Amino acid sequence: MSEQTPAPTDEQTSEHEQLQGESPSPESQAGASESDLPEWARKELTKVRGEAASYRTRLRDAESKLSEAKSPEEFEAALAEVKAKDAELERSVLVGSVARRFELPDDLASRLRGETPEELESDAKALQMLLAPKAPPSLGGGLNPSDEDDGEMDPRKLARRTRRV
Repeated sequence: MSEQTPAPTDEQTSEHEQLQGESPSPESQAGASESDLPEWARKELTKVRGEAASYRTRLRDAESKLSEAKSPEEFEAALAEVKAKDAELERSVLVGSVARRFELPDDLASRLRGETPEELESDAKALQMLLAPKAPPSLGGGLNPSDEDDGEMDPRKLARRTRRV
């Protein structure tokens, strides 16, 4: 009764190398510098990482479907399905990047039409023209008027008020 030890996976090998004192991976170095990034960049990085994770899971699903294919017809059907999903994902990434570039809300991003980046950009420009311009930040400067002020300036009242304070 001999037991075979399982072959180490890539993750186990990389952990072993790190424990042996190998240089840290670029991912761990990138994680250390992530705290130096501004908030908007961290949010965008988190979003991109989420998208990448979903792509990896879809790739694993596609690989498992392809490995289970037994005949050339099944292989072709699985390949066509993967190509269709890939084209759909590439389009959604392209539409999302064009929508962010032109600051379109997510509701309007799904309405972009066109196949090429140029067509999508021209459609995004047209949609952007229809949107109401964003309100500028508050341009009020100076002091805010108080409720105590009745609109008239009485020097005697002003002098009495400043003596008490």
